[in-house]
Amino acid sequence: MNSLQDMLAIDACERVAPHVKAIAPYVPGKPISELAREFGLEESGIVKLASNENPLGPSPMGLAAARDALKDMAMYPDGAGFALKAALCRKLGVAQENIVLGNGSNDVLDMAARAFLGTDASAVYAQHAFAVYPIATLTAGAKGIEAPARNYGHDLAAMRAAIRDDTRLVWIANPNNPTGTFLPWADIEAFLHEVPHHVLVVLDEAYGEYLPPAERFDTVSWIERHPNLLISRTFSKAYGLAGLRIGYGLARPAVIDLLNRVRHPFNVNAPVLAAAEAALDDMEFLDLSYHSNIAGLQQLSAGLSALGLEYVPSRGNFLLARVGDAARINQALLKAGVIVRPVGNYGLPEFLRVSVGLEAQNARFLEALKECL
Repeated sequence: MNSLQDMLAIDACERVAPHVKAIAPYVPGKPISELAREFGLEESGIVKLASNENPLGPSPMGLAAARDALKDMAMYPDGAGFALKAALCRKLGVAQENIVLGNGSNDVLDMAARAFLGTDASAVYAQHAFAVYPIATLTAGAKGIEAPARNYGHDLAAMRAAIRDDTRLVWIANPNNPTGTFLPWADIEAFLHEVPHHVLVVLDEAYGEYLPPAERFDTVSWIERHPNLLISRTFSKAYGLAGLRIGYGLARPAVIDLLNRVRHPFNVNAPVLAAAEAALDDMEFLDLSYHSNIAGLQQLSAGLSALGLEYVPSRGNFLLARVGDAARINQALLKAGVIVRPVGNYGLPEFLRVSVGLEAQNARFLEALKECL
């Protein structure tokens, strides 16, 4: 590129809207291959506990269905996702008009922001909440309002107080990422009763399958009573389909209609639709994922306590651990071939988030952490 072309490109970039320039790009967990190249390590010896992935791998039923669907890859997928929606209808007791499908639940979050926000609007989210909330808010040109956290989790009273006349959307994650905190469902429904009807509440339940049975609740039943509720769910975590990118949203038909207006055509591909439909019935794998996660949380909790480290009790498939100089500890762990997630960008510079792995992976992390400390 010559100097004139460089100048033209710079000129075009300078004219981009300020809210786009203000976005801090989402930083994913470091891939195993990248760490291997960076430190000259063998990929087989690296443990990745950074992205809240299912250490058991994908649902076997989902994997088989995806492979079978590849034979038709020359054809466009069903843009409406009829078969997957039908399966969700049977499982959840909703109509197809209550469902929108996304390329991961992040896609659903982005649809909500683009449909309900704009340059004359604001959105409220909690301190230490999922980084995509401020990103999606800014992408839509809206103003982000961060309500202070309470005990590393959502303070619903503070979030209600933060709602302004121009607020059009509130983001809530339950359980929350990256802190793992959990709000009683009764508190969330009380919040829904208090929120003005013109404000859409997005309830992100990405980690819902990891909740203990006693803490699970049929939030779908709220949709009939709360027309301004959108529930977001994913197949990435407990179902083990993170690499395929599939999620869905549940709401009243009027809300779903608006999301479909901004949804990209064919946003979910054919193997993914088949995998998710099959994975819904893979209850044996889902149960195994839950119990494996409970055991892993106990192992990590006990190991961190033995090291004298504080951690935030979690309802997800990860733990937030206070290690002091997290940047230094993280770098030392990387050199030891262990990938976890620093969360300084969440306002938590002393913490690392570690995903639950298999027993041997958890043990490897704890041993490496002990040496780094």
